[in-house]
Amino acid sequence: MAENPDIKAEVQTPKAATNPADNKVYLPRQWPQRLLGSLFVLALMAAAASVTVTIKESLVSKQFESWQQDFYDFTDKLGFTVDEIVVQGRRRTSKQELMQAIAVSREDNIFEVDVYALQQRLEQLPWVRKAAVKKTFLPNVINITLQEKKVQSLWQISEKFHPIDEDGKVIEADYVPDKPLLLIVGAGAPENINSLLKIIQQDKGIYQRVKVANFISKRRWNLVLDDIRDGITIKLPEEDVEKAWKKLIKLNTTKGILKRKLTILDLRFKGKIGIKLRKTPGNPDVKLNGGRERNT
Repeated sequence: MAENPDIKAEVQTPKAATNPADNKVYLPRQWPQRLLGSLFVLALMAAAASVTVTIKESLVSKQFESWQQDFYDFTDKLGFTVDEIVVQGRRRTSKQELMQAIAVSREDNIFEVDVYALQQRLEQLPWVRKAAVKKTFLPNVINITLQEKKVQSLWQISEKFHPIDEDGKVIEADYVPDKPLLLIVGAGAPENINSLLKIIQQDKGIYQRVKVANFISKRRWNLVLDDIRDGITIKLPEEDVEKAWKKLIKLNTTKGILKRKLTILDLRFKGKIGIKLRKTPGNPDVKLNGGRERNT
């Protein structure tokens, strides 16, 4: 069939493809303001909740205190008041300090006595190492057992004397010795005395002769045996103290070195010792380890 020239076919030109990105709608950026607003509202809600809880806790606390006081008043009438306070183990703690720490008297309600708080107050006293507090009822008695500190040595510093306990700590209290004590001298001596005692107590015979332990320049010890003024001075090294002390024990066991009339015995040298004899007429040389030590 022939084409009709008068009829023109319409050819539609294809439209350009639409870009998906052109279909997005952008809203104004308001999220920072919304976030800040939300945080502000949350803060107001938290503050309101906190105030509410505080008020409730205050009311509950007041109500509880009221009930507690009613209980104490009721038990007072039933006779639950302190009849006696019994203290055991007190030797050096003064009665005045003790009563101030206890802060309880007869006729106080025994239920009202805080055992833990009382124990804490007692253990703050200078001479008290540990305290145990118990309550018994009918009869209503507060039983207190004290474990007081023991004086291990006497520390001399700046021409003053301070008692030192078993832990090497200063007891902040007046003290008059009632028995002979080891005198320690020098800054830092209390903190280091226990490590020294572990070593020199290995030989009880020598240890009992030690009268003074002098901490030299916070580094090493000098020990004075027998007499504070005219005894034997043993100079210990800064390091390997135990090794030097065992050497002294061996020399004393085999050679009786500490029976000699010495003034100084110096253990600071490796492989040898230095001695100084007391000045007396006709001092003989002292033989040690197959050799001779001069009187220097």
